[in-house]
Amino acid sequence: MIVGANGTGKSSIVCAICLGLAGKTSFIGRADKVGFYVKRGCQKGMIEVELYKTSGNLVITREMQVANNQSAWSLNGKSVPLKMIEETVASLNIQVGNLCQFLPQDKVGEFAKLSKIELLEATEKSVGPPEMYKFHCELKNCREKERELENTYKSKAEYLQNMKQQNERYKKDVEKYYEKKRHLDKIEMLERKRPWVEYENVRQQYEDVKKNRDQLKEEVRKLQEKQSPLSHKIQQIEKQLKLIDGKIKDKGLEIKETSQKCKQKQDALERKDKQIEEIQQSLRMRRDEECDRQKKICNIRKMIEDWQNELSTMDNREQLQPELESIANELRHIQVEKSNADGELSDLRMEKDNLERERKNKANRIKQLEDLLNQKEERLKKRFVDTYNAVVWLKENKHRFKQNVYQPIMLEINMKDQQHAKYVENHISANDMRAFVFENKEDMDMFLKEIRDNQRLRVNAVCSPQESFADRNPTRPISELQRYGFFSYLRELFDAPPPVMSYLCSQYFVHEVPVGTEQTRSVIEKVIKETRLRQMYTAEEKYSTKVSAYTNKVISSNISLKTAQFLTVTVDAEERRQLEEQLRDIQKRCLLLESHWKELVNKQKLLDKRDNELRQRKKEILDVRAKKRQLEQRISTRLDSLKELEQENTDLESAEQQANAKIKEISVQKARLVNELTQLIKSCTLRSIEKVDLALQSTAVLSEKNKLDSEYKEAISQLKDLDNQFMRADEMKRSLLDNCKELLRKARQACNLGPNQIVPQDFQTAFQALPNTLDEIDSVLNEERSRASCFTSFNASVVAEYNKRTEEIKQLTVELDQKRNELDDYKQNISQVKERWLNPLKQLVEKINEQFSSFFRSMQCVGEVDLHTENEVKNYIQIV
Repeated sequence: MIVGANGTGKSSIVCAICLGLAGKTSFIGRADKVGFYVKRGCQKGMIEVELYKTSGNLVITREMQVANNQSAWSLNGKSVPLKMIEETVASLNIQVGNLCQFLPQDKVGEFAKLSKIELLEATEKSVGPPEMYKFHCELKNCREKERELENTYKSKAEYLQNMKQQNERYKKDVEKYYEKKRHLDKIEMLERKRPWVEYENVRQQYEDVKKNRDQLKEEVRKLQEKQSPLSHKIQQIEKQLKLIDGKIKDKGLEIKETSQKCKQKQDALERKDKQIEEIQQSLRMRRDEECDRQKKICNIRKMIEDWQNELSTMDNREQLQPELESIANELRHIQVEKSNADGELSDLRMEKDNLERERKNKANRIKQLEDLLNQKEERLKKRFVDTYNAVVWLKENKHRFKQNVYQPIMLEINMKDQQHAKYVENHISANDMRAFVFENKEDMDMFLKEIRDNQRLRVNAVCSPQESFADRNPTRPISELQRYGFFSYLRELFDAPPPVMSYLCSQYFVHEVPVGTEQTRSVIEKVIKETRLRQMYTAEEKYSTKVSAYTNKVISSNISLKTAQFLTVTVDAEERRQLEEQLRDIQKRCLLLESHWKELVNKQKLLDKRDNELRQRKKEILDVRAKKRQLEQRISTRLDSLKELEQENTDLESAEQQANAKIKEISVQKARLVNELTQLIKSCTLRSIEKVDLALQSTAVLSEKNKLDSEYKEAISQLKDLDNQFMRADEMKRSLLDNCKELLRKARQACNLGPNQIVPQDFQTAFQALPNTLDEIDSVLNEERSRASCFTSFNASVVAEYNKRTEEIKQLTVELDQKRNELDDYKQNISQVKERWLNPLKQLVEKINEQFSSFFRSMQCVGEVDLHTENEVKNYIQIV
């Protein structure tokens, strides 16, 4: 054991032992990475563990890197992998993961939670011989297999008994089966003969249809011989018609060529007309250009005259110069004032930005505090939905109450230290923790009527006492109780609004209940006897005392504290109030800045307006001067253009003569083309007449061909009808033949005969005793089936099942004897394994008990370690 005062390094030694012997960080119960076990500010750390061994001590060194949480191992100064370290430690039976062998301080709670079976197994692994835990596991596995064997034997025995009972029930059914079989044999023979009768009937039909089909075939042959001359004549007429069509086609090509030549001549005439039109158009354009030139000359002269008149009316440049200088001076003065205003605006903007940043910081902090409050509300919502819905309603309807209404107490309480929340939650009842607090009863009644009656929500509400209890002092100062380990009263551990605090003081006396430590727990009997406190808290327990009305003795009771659920989130109400006041002050300063800003902006607007007016006047003056220069330049440019237009001159008469000469020459060419076109049209007309004559000849020949085609089609139709009759007869012949083959196959199949086998003599003898027509056979079949139907509950499977079940009963009897022997052998094996495991275990527990009792006696206590056996396999250590 490692003992010592706080801070002397006990945990460091324990961590070093675990990590130095290849233990996992989870075995310690602290940080999960090895880098966290290196001293803060260092990049690496080293552990060296020396293990005693009779053949020579072993020195294990582990160097841990903070950056990547990696480790380097060495054994007796030689670098080795982690696996070798683990094997070396295991060979010495060192188990840092076994709480019965290595127990860090942070794992004491887990050790206390070990079940009795887990404690036994951990003890076996820790101090028992290696084969002890192996026998324990083998014994548990053997017990599971024993149960399987017992269940198998039991199920097979039950199955055998069921089969015997079933066979006894089916015995009479088997006897009646053979009575039914006689009827079924006769039905089978009738069903075998019936296909032979059907086959013979269809075969006779086949012979009749075959004879009719041969007659139709001979008639078709004779009709085909008569059609041959008519077909030859049609072929000759088709050749003649083809020759005439070829001539018509040649004439059509000649007509097409002549038409194309006519089209070429017409296109040439159109081109000549177009040339004449172009010449006339060119002449018209020359005339229009001359007319436009004269108009331009008149327009330019008029424009120059107007500009000269306008120029004479403008002011002289020397008269505008003084006004321009005055405007420039005033503009400079305005610019200076605008610059000053911009500087002031810039300062205001900077100050405004600073206030805005400060406002955002305050708002963000308030939001953080509200988020904490929201966390408390979310916890309330998960646990008490009705109370949460009432809180939402209250936030929206606070204006309806005369005085302040406070949210549930669990939302209004703010812990000064979250570690103390468990005391407050264990002291105040759950109903009051979710109760709303009112300052007068009228508001509370109105609230409960709305929430409970109208909205059907289950909520609690309390009314704060009229006389305030919040500031009352405890009956004795805490300094008198500090010698017992008490450090504060409950009221001092949290903040709450005065009405809420007043209610808690009056109802729960939070100003009178002290809170202590483990020191208080160690002297609790002395505290109860000397202080006479009604209620008090130690580190993990709540104590209550009362005086018996009969014996006048002090009776005390204590309960363990539950973990806090609602008050672990704290909101500093004073900080929030200060932040809200600071935020309102910032908003006021922002309003003053905004007012000054608007004044400067209005001043700037006036300066901008005056600046624009002056610049507009300056622009007008400059525009007048610029316009005068432009007019002078325009007049000069137009005078040059007028001179150029007057110098241009077009000879229209000469142009008209040239155009007429060209038109006359083109007209002569047109007359020659018209003459050639007339000759081509006559030639085309003559060829068209010849083509019409050939078409008339073709029509006469085609008429004769159509007449022959009609006669040929009529003969073909007659032949087709006769051929269809033949095809139908042939199809019926093939169908009957296939039907005969199929019926013959079915008949042979019914008698289980091959393709070339004949009907056996015994079948022939049996068939002679049966009817020879289908109707008679069907009648007898129906009669026999009716008799067989009386035995519907009996079939061939009954006998097969009966025989099969009889055979299975014999096999199961043998198997059951084998399973019984196997189970007896296995139980004997379990007893042997149990004896090899249990006897050493009892000796081991006796040694442990002797030491354990000795240790307890040294502490003036009594205790023992005993081995209890619940059943044949499960065992555990019970510490008393």
